[in-house]
Amino acid sequence: MEAAEKLYKALVEDFGFEGATGSVRFNLKDFDITVEQNNIVGNILEEWLDKWMISKGISHIHNEKQASPDFWLNPDDLTSDWLEIKSFTGSPNFDVAAFRSFINLVIEKPWKLHSKHLLIKYKMENGIVTVEQFWLKNLWEICSTSSAWPVKVQYKNKVIVNIRPSVWYSDRAEFSPFDSLEDFLAAIEETIYQYPDTRTTIALHWKEKLKKSYENHYGRELNIPRWYDIKDKYVKER
Repeated sequence: MEAAEKLYKALVEDFGFEGATGSVRFNLKDFDITVEQNNIVGNILEEWLDKWMISKGISHIHNEKQASPDFWLNPDDLTSDWLEIKSFTGSPNFDVAAFRSFINLVIEKPWKLHSKHLLIKYKMENGIVTVEQFWLKNLWEICSTSSAWPVKVQYKNKVIVNIRPSVWYSDRAEFSPFDSLEDFLAAIEETIYQYPDTRTTIALHWKEKLKKSYENHYGRELNIPRWYDIKDKYVKER
């Protein structure tokens, strides 16, 4: 069992994370409040997880920089067992990754492709935070295609900014998550090609460079299909 799966199992069975409630208190001098703004909850949950793992003797390194990953779960090998924490309320509204940074980083560090994502859905009412559901997913399992681009992205002012998540837990979602890493990368490659800003600068050799880097690290070849050969699996006919 991988480190992330052991952590997830511990949160489910040992702690009872789903349904757990809590609050954020702030004290200034002799005046104490319960914080009711939910824009800090994600950071608080990440810090809580760090402290909880320490209390349980779970080996890890907490990355306090604004960079991937949020946690290394194998301090002896920083190229494995990456864990990202994403928290949200309502529907998934977080950024999976910055698009331009991601397509370059996975060539430099192909192990990012196998990072795990701990996804926490919560609600906040009158300062009380309740964990409604949580999941452990692979990167590709929280991404999908879209009506505009082969991979779902945030597109503003003619610029692709971020890779955005699917609604992976809903059977009624318009687009289902990718079935495999290879399908996800096929969608990424086609998005790089379709996007004018990367078509002439990155698209030509991106897949070749990624495959070489991945094989050098893992000792096995990535077989990335053409997007149009698999598109029908993910785009429903209207």
